Amino acid sequence: MSAAHVAQVTPLHVDGRLERGDEHRGIDRARAERAVRDLLVALGRDVGEEDLRDTPRRVAAAFDELLTHEPVSLTTFPNDAGYDELVVVKAIPFHSLCMHHLLPFQGVAHVASLPGDRIIGLSKLARVVEAFARDLQVQERLTMQVADCLEDHLRPKGVGVVLEAEHMCMTLRGVQKAGTRTTTSTLRGLLRDDARTRGEFLSLVTS
Repeated sequence: MSAAHVAQVTPLHVDGRLERGDEHRGIDRARAERAVRDLLVALGRDVGEEDLRDTPRRVAAAFDELLTHEPVSLTTFPNDAGYDELVVVKAIPFHSLCMHHLLPFQGVAHVASLPGDRIIGLSKLARVVEAFARDLQVQERLTMQVADCLEDHLRPKGVGVVLEAEHMCMTLRGVQKAGTRTTTSTLRGLLRDDARTRGEFLSLVTS
C-alpha cells in the first residue's frame, strides 16, 4: 500500500516562537512568583496579609496553565472519496491572553478547509486553535497562525479562519465597552480567490 493511502501523523510544534525557529524558554515558576510578589508590593499591598500570602504562587500557576498547551499531532487521511466541498467547524471556543495588557480575550473560532489529496480529523482543527491560543497573543496573529498551520501541514485547496472575541482590555479598562466583539478573518487559496466558495464559507459561519 502506498504512503498516499495510509494515515499520516505529523507531530506539530505550534508555539508561535517555535514556528519562527526560536527556542521555547518555558515558564520559570519561581521567578514568576517573585515577580508577582514584587508587583503586589508596588501596588501598595501587604504580601504578608493572610489572603495574599499564597497569591504569588496561585498567579504563577494560573499563567503557567493559561500559556501551556497539550502536545498536538496532526493526523491526516487520504481523500479517497474525492470530497471537494467545504469542511467547516463552527464556534470552537477559545481563550487567550492579550500580549499588550495580559488580560484575557475569549470567543469562538470558525475554521474551514477545502480538501485536496488529504483530509484531517475534525477534532484536530479545534486542537490547533487551542494550541495557538495558549500564548500571549493578538487576535490578528492568532487568526493567521491557525491558517498558516493548516495550509502548511494539510496542503488543502483553500483555508478559511474567522475569530470572534471579546477583549477584557476593552471591556474592563480604557474605553470600557462591555459586549464589544472583534472579528478577524484570514482566507487562503480558493476561499480567497473564488467568489462562490468565499461567499459559501462566510454565509455558513454567519448563519
